[in-house]
Amino acid sequence: MYRTDAAASELAGGTYRAPDPARPDPAPLDASRQGWLHWLGLAISGAVLAAILVQLRDIRPAELVALLPASAVFWLTFTAYYFVQVVSEWAIYRRLWKISASGLVALTRKYIGNEILFGYIGEVYFYTWARKRSRMTGAPFGAIKDVTILSAVVGNVATLVLMAIAFPLLGELQFGLGGRAFYLSTFVLVATSLAALLFRRRLFSLPAADLRFVIGAHAARIVVKTALAALMWHLVLPQVPIGWWLILAALRLLLSRLPFLPNKDLAFVALAVVAIGHDSQIAALLGMIAALLLATHVILGALLTGSELAGLKERS
Repeated sequence: MYRTDAAASELAGGTYRAPDPARPDPAPLDASRQGWLHWLGLAISGAVLAAILVQLRDIRPAELVALLPASAVFWLTFTAYYFVQVVSEWAIYRRLWKISASGLVALTRKYIGNEILFGYIGEVYFYTWARKRSRMTGAPFGAIKDVTILSAVVGNVATLVLMAIAFPLLGELQFGLGGRAFYLSTFVLVATSLAALLFRRRLFSLPAADLRFVIGAHAARIVVKTALAALMWHLVLPQVPIGWWLILAALRLLLSRLPFLPNKDLAFVALAVVAIGHDSQIAALLGMIAALLLATHVILGALLTGSELAGLKERS
């Protein structure tokens, strides 16, 4: 399911899979009925562009340039860290839809939209991108839904594992992780993951083999991104052993996914300082990485959104 039709699949070099009659895909949209996709894509691109202009206020180029490392290894690591999510999702949709390299551009727009606007707006954009390519896939909503839900579930499971491992340390440091916030966060993570498991037959539309591939891709992305974050920090502060950075990168993933923990960024800075010291250097490092990520979102977002808007204007 959710792959190309027979003719398109043959052209793409894939193997056609007959649709499941018990769960048929909706018919592709005719070109004459895709006007709403044009306007929705235009609205999302315009909103992303507006968000980029707002985010420009938080970038101080002189301060950022002063903190940037000159190491080529750092920049290679940062590039890999930035694009690992895009590449992992491209691998997923490459398997599901046989998409070409142009999908990397659409997935980068999706990633930036989620990061600088609000969560899941990127999925809406990617749906409009896929839906307009009816020859590529007849029903992209189900595949995008499954991929998004599994991303959350895999992240929740990783968080629960890290909570079990790191709870004694975090409990001793007392960053608001105890009491109601901790137990409520745990309940939400467990409940949502169990719900996805219990209702998987009704919730998911992709074949079991594809679901397993998606789960593996998400798990690999979490591991690789965590390791790249640790390496990136180590390259900036090499006096701190990379083993400590790996521990802190894992704990950062944990803190970032707890839904009811207040002041997550401050909690992580405090945790890093207590664990390895270097108070001012830790704060400067994390501030530099955050500013660099924001600047990359803004620059890439402006370039890609400008290109998208120009293309939409030409087709209007």
